[in-house]
Amino acid sequence: MRVITFNTQGIVQAADRGFFDWMVKQDADVVCLQNIRAREYQLDDSRYHPEGYEAYFFEAFDDDYSGVAIYTRRLPKAIMTGLGFEQCDFQGRYIQADFERFSVGSFNVPSGLKGPDAQAEKEKFIEQFESHFEKTLRKRREFIFAGSMKIAHKPVDLSNWYANQTVSGFLPEEREFMEELFGEMGYVDTMRECTKADREYTWWPDYNRARELNEGARLDYQITTQGLRKTIQHCSIYKGQQFSEHAPYIVDYDLDF
Repeated sequence: MRVITFNTQGIVQAADRGFFDWMVKQDADVVCLQNIRAREYQLDDSRYHPEGYEAYFFEAFDDDYSGVAIYTRRLPKAIMTGLGFEQCDFQGRYIQADFERFSVGSFNVPSGLKGPDAQAEKEKFIEQFESHFEKTLRKRREFIFAGSMKIAHKPVDLSNWYANQTVSGFLPEEREFMEELFGEMGYVDTMRECTKADREYTWWPDYNRARELNEGARLDYQITTQGLRKTIQHCSIYKGQQFSEHAPYIVDYDLDF
């Protein structure tokens, strides 16, 4: 089974840049999109509904803001939207598809780069999101959480990390959350199951040839429960075409979809 996650920074913009043309060639079973910035009624056009895929959207209350989506080749048993707290549900930050033995969730953590208030909102979200991760461990099924965490876990996940220790996305408290997630809680960072290489980034700022020079950060993840660890076969970051400041992150699992 192949799962792709991608922060579109606007699904219309990504489509204009050829994302869906690329997507249909990837033989993906599930595609998780974040930051779609569109209403579902605006996405009736066939280019947003590739043949062979079912599409599910969870939009934010505000126009042109956040929103997540899941595309799947197989009809899920159920679709769940939101996580039961206002910040997530009003801002369209989580959607989940349940299949026979596992679930796939598409998530979008808020950015804290706009200032102290934005960072406070991000930390509030992470606190609630951490609680959801803890509750998930008690469920009798496996999970893949695919999305934009907006946190670089370790120095190898961020260029010029030393100078960015006071910047949102690499703050000590954010990294502590990631350490707990992949440590005490036992969740699996799929990328680190596939490679120990550094400078494997999924985001580059849109200035000063950052992508060309590979000066970026690994902000996008596929996170699994422990029971799926041995099913992770291959991981890759697609860096060919540029659909947004983020790159699609692809993982192949030895799972019967």
